[in-house]
Amino acid sequence: MDYFPIFLDIKSKQCLVVGGGAVAERKTASLLKSGADVILISPTLTASLSSWRDAGQLTHIERMFDDRDLTGAHLVIAATSDRQVNRRIAELANNQRIPINVADQPELCSFIVPSVIDRSPVVAAISTGGASPVLARLIRSRMESMIPAGYGRLAELCSRFRQKVKETFVNPTDRRLFWDRVLDGGVAERIFTGHAEEADQLMEKALGEARLFDGMGEVYLVGAGPGDPDLLTFRALRLMQQADVVVYDRLVAKPILEMARHDAEHIYVGKERDKHAMRQEEINKLLARLAKAGKRVVRLKGGDPFIFGRGGEEIDTLAEEGVPFQVIPGITAAAGCASYSGIPLTHRDYAQSVTFVTGHLKDGSMNLNWSMLAQPNQTLVFYMGLVGLPVICRELKAQGVAADMPVALIQQGTTQMQRVFIGNLGNIIEIVEREKPKPPTLIIVGRVVELQEKLSWYKAPEHSEQGATSPVDF
Repeated sequence: MDYFPIFLDIKSKQCLVVGGGAVAERKTASLLKSGADVILISPTLTASLSSWRDAGQLTHIERMFDDRDLTGAHLVIAATSDRQVNRRIAELANNQRIPINVADQPELCSFIVPSVIDRSPVVAAISTGGASPVLARLIRSRMESMIPAGYGRLAELCSRFRQKVKETFVNPTDRRLFWDRVLDGGVAERIFTGHAEEADQLMEKALGEARLFDGMGEVYLVGAGPGDPDLLTFRALRLMQQADVVVYDRLVAKPILEMARHDAEHIYVGKERDKHAMRQEEINKLLARLAKAGKRVVRLKGGDPFIFGRGGEEIDTLAEEGVPFQVIPGITAAAGCASYSGIPLTHRDYAQSVTFVTGHLKDGSMNLNWSMLAQPNQTLVFYMGLVGLPVICRELKAQGVAADMPVALIQQGTTQMQRVFIGNLGNIIEIVEREKPKPPTLIIVGRVVELQEKLSWYKAPEHSEQGATSPVDF
């Protein structure tokens, strides 16, 4: 490491800022937020610095820097537009062993001001050693999205219970195991979801029994989205990285599985047409059994768990057996695949409603309300409908839908394997016979498909030459 990372307590301590421009403003804002007693030396000030001065938040000395200004300073920031003045300030500060930061001149700094993620009392800082402040801010923005605001509340809970935990678990190893379980389990999740009272109750219960946990785990029903790992929610990713067991189906892409905790057990329960690794009832019981064994279980489901994902059936069993669970929504295939294909599901000029339809019912039939599906000015999205596509085309035409009604087939949408085939009710079967798309393939029927050629933006890297196909090709 080029720098030793450290956090300084500067509350009520004199900190000197030399400069009155935008850089000085940013540095001063951080100092004030940390409770410093700021003295600012500059002939001129930005509007914000002037308002802070007028509000009594800092002391302003309206003149150029003088060597004697460092007297009594605990920390100095040089942020003038004159590099020679900044160098002089640095030399004086270093001679007096006062921590010094010089804007845009890292070679003169004795400390670097990092990019900060503030979840007080939790604070994380990122630094590139002055090599690239922009990169530090970029890293911060990415980390910020992965650190929920609730971590501050979690730290407050830890502070409240710290002494009780210490008294309950005399052995440091037991104490560490207890905190590991709390900070990576049900107590933390209740803090993040706003159930602070429940979190306190769980803590009191665990401490009262002097046990590391109560023996019951939890199930997280997570929507894995349509395939692109970047479409996972932050909450889904965080729970995946906490799970002891990951139960997943065939629609969950391998890159998404690789984002789960590396030492987690993986259990495949995928179902294909007439080929089930495990029956749905068995999956339901499996989730309950794992949770009752004290496991934190992530049930990964393609798309959204509550849109043709049978998530309701799974949590119904969990509720009956008294197993705690959470549901984390995902981007459903209709939204993801349509967006990546350039097909808006609704459009003021083409469709004022959208209907999601399953391509086969529980008994394997397609006994749908075809007259309702044949209504004009709507978009139909068929999940799992590739095998039943001839029936879809036949029944819609029988209800009066024109043979030239546009149809899109989207294979493995949002992934590098995405392929889009455009046709209509009259010729889409011929296209399928020629191109032979494979499941999972989503079917979109409606006039909005006409916009695909114009609005298509995503090019699948590995299949760009086989990507979106214009209607005129057929």
